[in-house]
Amino acid sequence: MNIPHEDKTFENVTYADKSVKNREFENCTFNTCDFTNSDFSSTRFADCYFINCNLSMMKLNGASLKNADFKGCKMLGVDFSGCNDFLFSVRFENCILDYASFANKKMEKTVFLHTSLKEVDFTKAVLNKSTFDDTDLSGTIFFETQLKEADFLTAYHYSIDPELNRIGKAKFSLTGCAGLLHKYNIIIM
Repeated sequence: MNIPHEDKTFENVTYADKSVKNREFENCTFNTCDFTNSDFSSTRFADCYFINCNLSMMKLNGASLKNADFKGCKMLGVDFSGCNDFLFSVRFENCILDYASFANKKMEKTVFLHTSLKEVDFTKAVLNKSTFDDTDLSGTIFFETQLKEADFLTAYHYSIDPELNRIGKAKFSLTGCAGLLHKYNIIIM
């Protein structure tokens, strides 16, 4: 049985390298918390806010993230691919998500705002109608990824192969279009 927490605020909590499995957090706020390398497997987060937290290498196997909002968080190497797909919904603003994985995640209309997504794995993810606003996508993997109607107008450093990904009606800036041609090894001036 999961231990419930509702309408609570957790501030300056340091719980690095700990196990916090089988919990339920609903309408909770986590402010300036350190959960580095903690295990939150099989935990449910619904309508929760994470502000200025360090969640790097956090384990989320079987966890549920419904309307989870992350602002100013450091989330290096977090593997979201093991999260429960049911109602999976996240939003990121001013976050560092480098080396994270969203492989096989269904996450349409996800917003990445002013976020670093260096070397993130989006293999076979569904990101239709998602927004990558002022987002660094250096070395990020897009393979068999669904990006229909996604917004890359202000994203940068991306490399997306249009032949291996579904990008119909996705928006790209004229200067960013070079990121669609990397595989051809051509020089655009």
